[in-house]
Amino acid sequence: MISKEEIFSIQNQDEFNQTALKVFRFQAENNGVYANFLRFLNFNPNEIHSVEKIPFLPIRFFKEFEIISGNQKPEKIFTSSGTTGTQTSQHFVTDLSFYRESLAHSFHHFYGEFKDYTIFALLPSYLEREGSSLIDMVEFWLENSGRGGFYLYNHDALFEDLIQNEKEGKKAILIGVSFALLGFVEKYQMKLKNTIVMETGGMKGRKPEITREELHQILKQGFGVDEIHSEYGMTELLSQAYSKGNSRFQTPNWMKILIRDTEDPLSFLANEKTGGINVIDLANLNSCSFIATDDLGKIHSDNSFEILGRFDHSDIRGCNLMVSDV
Repeated sequence: MISKEEIFSIQNQDEFNQTALKVFRFQAENNGVYANFLRFLNFNPNEIHSVEKIPFLPIRFFKEFEIISGNQKPEKIFTSSGTTGTQTSQHFVTDLSFYRESLAHSFHHFYGEFKDYTIFALLPSYLEREGSSLIDMVEFWLENSGRGGFYLYNHDALFEDLIQNEKEGKKAILIGVSFALLGFVEKYQMKLKNTIVMETGGMKGRKPEITREELHQILKQGFGVDEIHSEYGMTELLSQAYSKGNSRFQTPNWMKILIRDTEDPLSFLANEKTGGINVIDLANLNSCSFIATDDLGKIHSDNSFEILGRFDHSDIRGCNLMVSDV
């Protein structure tokens, strides 16, 4: 069995590749849906010896099947937001400790210690429904930070608390869904010095769609900050990638992005080429770690990646409505 320590202690590409192959063989044997998918494609798991040869499960399978590796019962079920009348994804999490470990290690890797930050959360559309992994993530941040809270639609209180936190010289993270952050800066203009502003995407039909570049420009002016951070995550993943500016995302060491050819989903493209985003998330040990998403993007030479849009006809998802110009 692959341990949490083995996954979250990965330091280099060789260790990642070795662990990813172990996770693949475990899931090929213990995940009935994934095993059937491999058989349908006529793939023999024993003949796959490189990460690039691993078949990726289409993300829509999370809408249609229970994706579980092993026979444990789920401790929690995360659900996607979707829109009215659409079928939502479900992620059956049989071991929440994997999610907690992923959250803790990711935060430490990208931002340092929880205790150093006040966490302000403006996530109304997610807070008003059940099963959001994003809300679960922020609740974990708050629990470990010990300072901050959710503000729903209470912009006045958020403004006052941000100002007070700035006066006290404390570092903070304001994480918000895009339409809510835009609504906030329509009412308030600030000059934040100690606060990181992080958007999670999502217009949800509340405002006209704009590019991520336009969104960030408005938010930078409104909050008076030099950069807008972003989080790239989804219901089907237990890990997140983060951008500290310019919409360039980086992954933690147990997560990897590959860009597949849109004409040949079993082939991958070189850096700077636009294609479909495939995600390897080794924290998904007890579901499926190899997912072909409906997002379009490209990888840069420094291993950062961009989200450039979505495939035509794929379902609208709350966290992925903001796009950049391709």
